[in-house]
Amino acid sequence: MRLTDFWERMNEHFGAAYADSFARDHVMAALGGRTVHEALAEGWDAKDVWRAVCVSVEVPEHLR
Repeated sequence: MRLTDFWERMNEHFGAAYADSFARDHVMAALGGRTVHEALAEGWDAKDVWRAVCVSVEVPEHLR
């Protein structure tokens, strides 16, 4: 998954204003205690990060 696809999905689910806030502030166990921004900066694959977001906030199936 490309980063542009990842951010499109984040914006679609959370809204453009909240997506970045969530990605910056929400620490997820599935990401080893990291935020989305931290995981991506450390080289995590965007697809794996998106899967962690989906599990964390129960993203509807049609947006996964």
